[in-house]
Amino acid sequence: MKNLLIIGGTGFLGTAIVGELARRTASADFQFTLPTRRRDHAKHLLVLPTATVVEADVHDPATLARLMVGQDAVISLVGILKGGEGEPYGKGFARAHVELPQKIAAAAKAAGVRRVLHVSALKAATDAPSGYLRSKAAGEALLREADLDLTLFRPSVIFGPGDSFLTLFARLARIAPFFPLAGAAARFQPVWVGDVAAAVADSLLRPESIGAAYDLCGPKQYSLRELVSYAAEVSGHPRAVVGLPEAVAWLQAWSMEFIPNGPMTRDNIRSMRVASVCDSGCALPFGRIATPLEIVAPTYLRG
Repeated sequence: MKNLLIIGGTGFLGTAIVGELARRTASADFQFTLPTRRRDHAKHLLVLPTATVVEADVHDPATLARLMVGQDAVISLVGILKGGEGEPYGKGFARAHVELPQKIAAAAKAAGVRRVLHVSALKAATDAPSGYLRSKAAGEALLREADLDLTLFRPSVIFGPGDSFLTLFARLARIAPFFPLAGAAARFQPVWVGDVAAAVADSLLRPESIGAAYDLCGPKQYSLRELVSYAAEVSGHPRAVVGLPEAVAWLQAWSMEFIPNGPMTRDNIRSMRVASVCDSGCALPFGRIATPLEIVAPTYLRG
């Protein structure tokens, strides 16, 4: 695996994976192509000598076909948390989580690229309560049906510098006198972005990962209330967290859907009805030890 097409490679997780691959280039000789809608969104990656940033619309099948030429593997990372309402999922989820993986599979097969690594979501299932999780499961199924050399990754919520989770709570704590919180009892097992990136990079070098699906979690479970309180405290702005009754939480989430980049949607609340935690005994692949949140989070939340 030398030439890699990384779809979604300029985002939060993609940047970490590209960095991990760049560190391994001396031994693995990776070269990667990073399509992006706007080149200026990838300024932080232009300095890497082994990366080629290309302005492209990856939802266009003809563009995907051109990008696949000469590649040895494709890494699929595109994911959204806000995809609208609908059955079995909203239009945004359908486009990003279902239609795009299907297009990637078709383009890869046509170009003779058999190796595909795809990041899904922990607890993705066709009968999950949220459109987000149902659409992730549908994308997985389409990739499996394509008969490719596939590896799936299902992380819990991912944390690290630049995340949209702990960092968001830390920022809100600077201006909010307290947190009225929907889904305060929801449970997560956050995993460090560096551990996820390492698992993806390791899989490229390990044939035994073909056909595998890896649940990726950190070493400890937390309630959402605990995570919000922790982020606020570490950032230097400790705040009280007030759990909202379900009816009020639903109304709050609905109203936030009208705010650009609002922190919560009704579908997010549905997702939180399923604990985003790994089964007992689950561990990171290839003998890696999960990094505790308390070691990494203070290094960027305090800033």
